[in-house]
Amino acid sequence: MNSIMSNIAMAAVSLMIFGGTAAAQSAADPHMHAAAALPTPKFDAKGIARTETVRSDFDHRRVAIQVRVDFAQGASFPKHSHPGVEIAYVLSGVIEYEMNGKTFRLQAGESLYIPAGAVHSAKNVSSGTTSELATYLVEKNQPIVILDK
Repeated sequence: MNSIMSNIAMAAVSLMIFGGTAAAQSAADPHMHAAAALPTPKFDAKGIARTETVRSDFDHRRVAIQVRVDFAQGASFPKHSHPGVEIAYVLSGVIEYEMNGKTFRLQAGESLYIPAGAVHSAKNVSSGTTSELATYLVEKNQPIVILDK
């Protein structure tokens, strides 16, 4: 239970730092975006839509990135990893994650901490569109997503 609470706390801090303070920031700040300004998701052929909301240098070697990921009904994102940590926070619906031989079923309001390099997948298991807010702290000059072969 402590690990779940820790994950939720980390996601909440991420939301406050990277996503929830837009109203307090100047409109001229290129690193901050108001949630209302997000475009309607444009799904790819696999039923996934990724909308980057924030990208900012975290320190001299890492970048903080936040992405809203929308999954059409039944859509899944195949096995992949990231060159840094990810905190996935479910905004709506239910997502089933597979990581390290375990299955995690999260609904709106729940989060999952995914360590750097951990191979995982995600699938929408609800009856409509499901959305998550993915916060990454990754190495600079690296791809955000590395598909597993």
